[in-house]
Amino acid sequence: MKIELLETRKFVGCVEWLGLAKERFGVIHTPPEVTLIKGAGIEGEHHAADPAREKRRVTLFQHEHIDVIARLLGQANIDPAAFRRNIVVSGINIASLIGRRFMVGGAVLFGTSDCPPCARMEKTVGKGAYSAMTSHGGITAIVESGSIVRLGDQVQALPGA
Repeated sequence: MKIELLETRKFVGCVEWLGLAKERFGVIHTPPEVTLIKGAGIEGEHHAADPAREKRRVTLFQHEHIDVIARLLGQANIDPAAFRRNIVVSGINIASLIGRRFMVGGAVLFGTSDCPPCARMEKTVGKGAYSAMTSHGGITAIVESGSIVRLGDQVQALPGA
């Protein structure tokens, strides 16, 4: 990725929604704030400090994609909890954060990879969701510097790689 091209305009996003599941396949809780812990993830989230999820401590989803996916599936709207991601962000292309450090509120994260949909999306989002979400599943990240993250917090890439 050409970092200099990614930095020609500074986009600032916004945290629109927060979610966490305390256990795998568990109910998604939607608090107004979460605590991100360096090297672990979101306090109380089942992915936190799980050695098998080393590069997937936090998942982010593009708010603008919710309407697109809903339209593709013929749905009026989709609850963000159906996507089973942790942070829904608007105003910044989260795919551009893969391989980069970025801030969410006061926390510093590093985008590790895309987060493709799994077969479970067919149940939680609706029939055809796997196909509709392909290339629109969000990204995964690790926490380099922890902080409390709240609804409405800013999201922005940090300069450089």
